[in-house]
Amino acid sequence: MSARDEVLARVRRARGAGGAVAVPREYRAAGTRGPGDLALFAERLRDYRARVRVVAAGEVAEAIAAALRDRDARLVVPAPGAPPAWTAGWPRPDAPVDRPTLERADAVVTACHVAVAETGTIVLDHDAADQGPRALTLIPDYHLVVVRADQVVAGVPDAVAALAGVRTQTWISGPSATSDIELERVEGVHGPRTLEVVVAT
Repeated sequence: MSARDEVLARVRRARGAGGAVAVPREYRAAGTRGPGDLALFAERLRDYRARVRVVAAGEVAEAIAAALRDRDARLVVPAPGAPPAWTAGWPRPDAPVDRPTLERADAVVTACHVAVAETGTIVLDHDAADQGPRALTLIPDYHLVVVRADQVVAGVPDAVAALAGVRTQTWISGPSATSDIELERVEGVHGPRTLEVVVAT
């Protein structure tokens, strides 16, 4: 008898003849908690130092324009499939956008795939045209993302369910940030220092 067999035999003897033990599985499941709470989502985003504008669906383009003006943005790169109306006041660079253009960009504008109210997290699908390739949202220092109310789910299980089949994802909770050995927060090391979210109700 090998050591492994001996160990397993001891486990079986210790368990006795009771058979399999039922394991309670009372996990949070997708779809059990209703829609995402928009107020909670906005609060969580602000906790992460993201800028948040909650507007009516018909006011998204106006809110984007106001945000870009406040930022004094001149070179704005929207995701290739983003609605043209979102950045109608800014010239669109030729697609595909190369790295030098992204390094000079003052802002990028994208949609998202799903967002989580409980954690203030936004998930991008980089195979979707309105969210663009990963470099688009990592290189520029300012990322403006539009989230529709129906994309906000209650919790992480709901987001995971909504992401079935999505291969290339980025989960964002606020601006890019890290801490050094003395726990000093440093923003913008691995991505945009500023995240602005327009929530369309």
